Amino acid sequence: MLVRDAMSTVVLTIGPAHTLRQAARLMAVRRIGAAVVLDSDTWGVGILTERDILNAIGGGLNPDVETAHDHTTTDVVFATPEWTLEDAASAMVHGGFRHLIVLDGRDPVGIVSVRDIIRCWAPDRATAGAQTALAG
Repeated sequence: MLVRDAMSTVVLTIGPAHTLRQAARLMAVRRIGAAVVLDSDTWGVGILTERDILNAIGGGLNPDVETAHDHTTTDVVFATPEWTLEDAASAMVHGGFRHLIVLDGRDPVGIVSVRDIIRCWAPDRATAGAQTALAG
C-alpha cells in the first residue's frame, strides 16, 4: 500500500505569523495533530505539531505571543505519494516523529500520520489473525 492511499489530503496550512493559540484552535477544530507551515517569502515548508505547542506552553511560553515560526520544525523529512507505507513508517521510526508532509514536486498534497498507517494496516492484520486462529 502506498502513502497516497493513506494520507489525509485535507491539510491545515498556516503561516509563520500565526500564534500558537491560533494554530492550536485550528488543529483542535479539525481534530488533527499537525499543521503545515508555509512561508511564502522563503518557500519554506515546515510542520508544527501538537507536541511543539505542548512543549512551548509547558516551558512557560505565552501561546498568544509565540508564533508558529519560532516553533516550526523546518528540517523536515518529506514523503511522496509513491512511497510505501513501510517507507513512511521507517522514516518516522528513524526520525522519531509521527507525521510526514507529502509533497508532489514542491507542493504539499497531504500529511500521513502514524494513525493513518495503523488504520491501513490494522484491518489486514486483524483479518489475517482471525484466519490463522480459525485454521489452527
